Amino acid sequence: MFEAVIALCASLTEGPCRDHLLPGYEAETQAACAAALAARAPDLAVFGGLVTRGSARCEATGPALEVTEVAPGVFVHMGAIAEPDPANRGDTSNLGFIVGDTSVAVIDTGIARWMGEALWRAIRAETSKPVSHVVITHMHPDHALGAGPFAEAGAQIVGHVNLSRALSDRQANYLESLDLLVGPEDMLGTRAVPVDLAIENTAEIDLGGRLLQLKAWQMAHTGTDLTVLDETTGTFFAGDLIFDLHTPALDGRLRGWRAVLSELGDTAFRQVVPGHGRPVLDWPEGLAPMQRYLSVLEADTRAAIDAGQRLGEAVEVIAAEEAPNWELFEAYNPRNATVAFTELEWE
Repeated sequence: MFEAVIALCASLTEGPCRDHLLPGYEAETQAACAAALAARAPDLAVFGGLVTRGSARCEATGPALEVTEVAPGVFVHMGAIAEPDPANRGDTSNLGFIVGDTSVAVIDTGIARWMGEALWRAIRAETSKPVSHVVITHMHPDHALGAGPFAEAGAQIVGHVNLSRALSDRQANYLESLDLLVGPEDMLGTRAVPVDLAIENTAEIDLGGRLLQLKAWQMAHTGTDLTVLDETTGTFFAGDLIFDLHTPALDGRLRGWRAVLSELGDTAFRQVVPGHGRPVLDWPEGLAPMQRYLSVLEADTRAAIDAGQRLGEAVEVIAAEEAPNWELFEAYNPRNATVAFTELEWE
């Protein structure tokens, strides 16, 4: 298989430069790919701010993300349980896609454009059906910033009603931080794309003989949480409402998150795809570690407040007993304790 790419640089004199995938020109032969390029010139306006080095060309298909088929037509990529860095290139979250009779829906797109490109290739290795929808489960960059190639290919971008504003407010800070954490070459070409379909309550996506149920939640992990249920297989994409192995990250409201998890625990899913951790979890067994952690987080925070502890000393002890149960605990638990303390002290 062949695909169209173009070399783009931040600056022709200093770089960095990287080949960018131009989606929609895939073909069995290089000649067929070149013919498609000649027939339909790519729109390079989406790469505003970058400089082209040479013309678009056809090359052998580049690397794809590794995915696992966790149910018929349901594929999941497992990200590393790690902080974004140059070694993992920011590949630190779970992504997925669902194949219907007529089209494909993507759930989350990774931290950078290169991940969206690699996910596009993974989809093309499974099916030639068009990608009709991309669902962004929440505002965090490791789930939201790889959507560019899909938007350029005509997919409808779907998100929580608060997602557009949240990404607009944070995009510059996200990209600045990720250039330092991941590296400017791997972040090149990355941008937040506009939301086409904003979900305030619930919605339905039809992939042709396959219905997906979408639900926007109250403030929980964040204020932009959106979930996807594949009715055909009972597979529930929870985004970061559910963490596995990776310490949960509270960026919203503790009591809201606990209320959402209580509601999810009463729902009969066949399996759940967490935002971080193993590709799928049994249900409701997979919920127990999250519920336990958030319960301890709340109980310890309330105890610290009742004891008159200052925030600085409280974060050292809140939920400390949970440390053996989670990876990246020292990176995330102090932040969670800070958010929980700030929320609960003003009740």
